[in-house]
Amino acid sequence: MTFQNQAAPSQSPTQSFRLDPNQTLLIDADDTLWENNIYFERAITSFISYLDHRVHTPEEVRGHLNRVEHATVLSHGYGLHSFRRSLITCFEQLTDVPLTEEKHRRIESFAQSIADQGIELLPNVAPTLTDLATRHRLIMVTKGDPEEQTGKLQRSGLAPHFTAVEVLPEKHHEAYLSLAAHHGCDARNTWMIGNSPRSDINPALAAGLHAIFIPHDFTWVLEHEVVNQPPAGQHLLELATFADLTRYF
Repeated sequence: MTFQNQAAPSQSPTQSFRLDPNQTLLIDADDTLWENNIYFERAITSFISYLDHRVHTPEEVRGHLNRVEHATVLSHGYGLHSFRRSLITCFEQLTDVPLTEEKHRRIESFAQSIADQGIELLPNVAPTLTDLATRHRLIMVTKGDPEEQTGKLQRSGLAPHFTAVEVLPEKHHEAYLSLAAHHGCDARNTWMIGNSPRSDINPALAAGLHAIFIPHDFTWVLEHEVVNQPPAGQHLLELATFADLTRYF
């Protein structure tokens, strides 16, 4: 655990202390509250096995798929619809076998396996949110397809803990500035909590907010980025688990 530029210099970085009540906690969803990318990884493994390329290694196919996904996200946004499109595009670009209707259905089935997956909360998320909501304002801040993300929230049973839900097309620092203004967030008492350096941590710090990094072993490769140091007067907290939040909030 690291606490950088912390507000209580009398505390050592290895000690925990409770911040004042009424902080605003902006909380990511996928791979912060519930499992998400592991299902995509399984689907991708199945896709690569199905493609069974005669020239390219599985690692090379995965690299090509990453590039296809990046392009698809830029033009079509996030969500399962983009993932389906990426799988089909990747197949068409890497194989000389015609994409028959049967093959099309099979490829789509890999994405459908994700849609059919139930919500699996990460350890101790539910009781931790229950506790935090008694002292702080909780706002879910995620990105992707609004219908998909709000559907997952409803199925998770976590919706009552949040005073608001924001599903953004992208999480960059301008989006955080706009969100903070819309919800009347005081940057001095506002923290973005998530597993993605690219979408949760670095842009929130750039927008003048504090950030809490909770790494996940299977964070999407397109979300990888070096975690920035917090500017002067801002704080960056790195925790091992979601439940560790109650030591500070």
